Amino acid sequence: MKILGFLMFSMVYMCSSGGSESSIDIGALEMEEAAYDDLSYQKQSSSTDSDINLEQQIIKTGNLRFETQNLSETKSTIVKAVEATDGYIQNERSGKDYQSNYQELQLRIPSKNFQQALTIISKGVEFYDEKSISQRDVTEEFIDLEARLKAKRELENRYLQLLEKAKSVKEILEIERELSTIREEIEAKEGRLNYLKKQVSYSTLTVYFYKTTVESGVTHSYGSKIIQALKGGWQGISTFLLGILYIWPFIILLILAIFLIRRWQRKKALQK
Repeated sequence: MKILGFLMFSMVYMCSSGGSESSIDIGALEMEEAAYDDLSYQKQSSSTDSDINLEQQIIKTGNLRFETQNLSETKSTIVKAVEATDGYIQNERSGKDYQSNYQELQLRIPSKNFQQALTIISKGVEFYDEKSISQRDVTEEFIDLEARLKAKRELENRYLQLLEKAKSVKEILEIERELSTIREEIEAKEGRLNYLKKQVSYSTLTVYFYKTTVESGVTHSYGSKIIQALKGGWQGISTFLLGILYIWPFIILLILAIFLIRRWQRKKALQK
């Protein structure tokens, strides 16, 4: 129905332009825009290799997690793998938790070199705590975006042609408003398409590696424990004596108070 409406509008427009120049019907323009959107779906379903590139578009992502005995050597191996495959390190973080020191690197590797980088990094890894590789096919979204972009650009050109024929300020403002909306849609679709192209051309590989740190206590012999106990007792006595020296004024005052109380009690007893 949208296609039929578009054709009817085109015939009316051609007839009116052949006779006398009439004002532009914005409602018909919106119908034409809907017809262009409908045409974009038809182009998506019936496109050929000459119209749209049908090469399969795959986004690859990977996650690796493993234990290592040497953090610096493992990181050096990963950096060499990145350099050998023309990639780069996008994010890096390191830290320490309760039982281990760890590092995490987020790598961006050209998709054609993804397997090569994975092979280099995997050398020397005996066991993976986690290893996951995923592939997402976005070919259909590519085709849809390219078809819609082509249709929107054709519609933009159509509005520009009609803008030149506009006679009143109202018609000019309404057409420019529609053009602004179309251009926003074009920019949004171009941004999404460029993002997908980057994700397809460069794969993301996240590598988390850690070294376990277990602190073991030192074993002492029975004799050494006795010596340490005697030292601890002597230190306790020394601490006690030092404490008494710190409070000697209070001790003297306490002795004096006891002496005065006892003397007063004796006097009281003699008076009886």
